[in-house]
Amino acid sequence: MTEALSLVPTTDARVARAIDLIWREADLLDRREYRAWDELYADDALYVIPIDRETDDFASVLNMVYDDTRMRRMRINRLTEGYAIAAVDAARTVRTVSRFVPLAVSDDEVTVRSAQILVAYKRDHHDLWAADVEHVVRLGADGDRIVRKVIRLVDSEAAVPAAGFLL
Repeated sequence: MTEALSLVPTTDARVARAIDLIWREADLLDRREYRAWDELYADDALYVIPIDRETDDFASVLNMVYDDTRMRRMRINRLTEGYAIAAVDAARTVRTVSRFVPLAVSDDEVTVRSAQILVAYKRDHHDLWAADVEHVVRLGADGDRIVRKVIRLVDSEAAVPAAGFLL
């Protein structure tokens, strides 16, 4: 049974576990530990950066990123094997993830919305991205895993400079 949003605080142990995983994810991305980052995801996970901020039908619309496990791992290989120009000259990043709001909570799964600010520094230039992010986290005795991550950039319909893919 999923508990109503207003009844579940961020201090709930299940929500706290999900938030901990989200913070760990941000840290791994900032340190470019992409293979460890990938291990945070379930085998059936979906990673999406939609262009249309209002859509939930990601399979039927154009997205900046729409990755299942196979596509996510292909991107990681390009970033870590030295063949992509983005990997050779990657920006240094710092992510701040905050404003956690539990949307659905059960003993098996937590859906959390948050705000993310990402600052990237490359070639004496800073880029800034702001987004509403939704994580669905599957809770498990053998470890919690991200089942879905949707990043809704505030300027999703504008031209996006090269940012890699891991927002």
